[in-house]
Amino acid sequence: MSGTAARYLSLDVLRGLTVALMIVVNTPRGWEHVYAPLLHADWNGFTATDLVFPTFLFVVGNTLEFALPKYAEMGDRALLAKIGRRAVIIFLLGFLLFWFPFTGPLSETRIPGVLQRIAFCFACAALVLHYAGQRAVLAFCVLALLGHWLVLAAFGDLTTSGNAGRLLDLWLLGERHLYHGEGIAFDPEGMLGTLPATVNVISGYFAGRLVLSKGASHEALAKMMVAGAVLLALALGGSTILPINKKLWTASYVLLTVGVDLLVLSLLIYAIEMRRWRGGTYFFEVFGKNTLFIYLFAELAVIVRDRVRLATVIAAPESVEAEQARHRDSPKKKRERHKAVSRFRVLRRLRITAWRLHPAGLPSLDMDGSPTGSSNAPCRHGRPRRSRRSGSR
Repeated sequence: MSGTAARYLSLDVLRGLTVALMIVVNTPRGWEHVYAPLLHADWNGFTATDLVFPTFLFVVGNTLEFALPKYAEMGDRALLAKIGRRAVIIFLLGFLLFWFPFTGPLSETRIPGVLQRIAFCFACAALVLHYAGQRAVLAFCVLALLGHWLVLAAFGDLTTSGNAGRLLDLWLLGERHLYHGEGIAFDPEGMLGTLPATVNVISGYFAGRLVLSKGASHEALAKMMVAGAVLLALALGGSTILPINKKLWTASYVLLTVGVDLLVLSLLIYAIEMRRWRGGTYFFEVFGKNTLFIYLFAELAVIVRDRVRLATVIAAPESVEAEQARHRDSPKKKRERHKAVSRFRVLRRLRITAWRLHPAGLPSLDMDGSPTGSSNAPCRHGRPRRSRRSGSR
């Protein structure tokens, strides 16, 4: 099966949906007015927002099913170079994003982050999947989850200030290089949590492998749905012993998120691949084939927006206070509608930008490194791509 034929639209839609949700979560009009489901859980427990990042890792694993066979054909030396180069690029992009606009001291720039964790998990999962057999990979997943649990129990507690992950980050990186949004130096994307997060990537790999081997069939859907239900039961049942906690990335949190991802992927495959319900999927398909570019663009836009607001506050504090007072006095429904429209506009602008790049034949920044296609290639929907020569937009 060719790489083009093997690329399922449902996987691109899942990836695009995940990126769109990440943007919505990270770009509120103001943190003082945010819908409760769009906030992370304070500590134990989970919200819908807590499912977004692990789902992104899950779809990174999906792309590894496409990428690893191509990497393996290059030989071990080329494979290691390919994986290492891609991981370093993703890590540096995440680090430079924190340092932007490159005026602050490097000695106080945060090192861990979302892209940094993706880079580590991608590299670790790729190496384990390439060099280990299936049983060894499954053993690695079990040992990673149990080992992480053991370290948490043996070298600290499950509090914000006393957990083993924070102690390790303080020793390795120092207080100045960590996130301080919790009131203390504690990074939810710290080094220790990267180990169990790798299991999310490996789970996505096996899900993609099942889809490719069985196709969009009832057998594949049944296996994924049963596995998802079992993992959800284990996560919820085991949460009384080891709480579901995103910031610590506990084993119960991994089981929960992988279970949800398997069920969501099953639903998308059934709707898109089997029932051919593809209306409106192109919006998320564009996001799914330009993931890294769109994520970076959105994060940079938020940083620039916040700095402009800060400059406005410094230059004219009275006008800002008047605007805030007017916003507080406006009716509640009007404020909620305005927030929803603002998020939609952010997504729409990013989608238009990505759409203009997507049909131009520019290389994708997906984890598999595969191009999104040429400008005259047909869309999966049968809708022709628009040529840049025609001048149409």
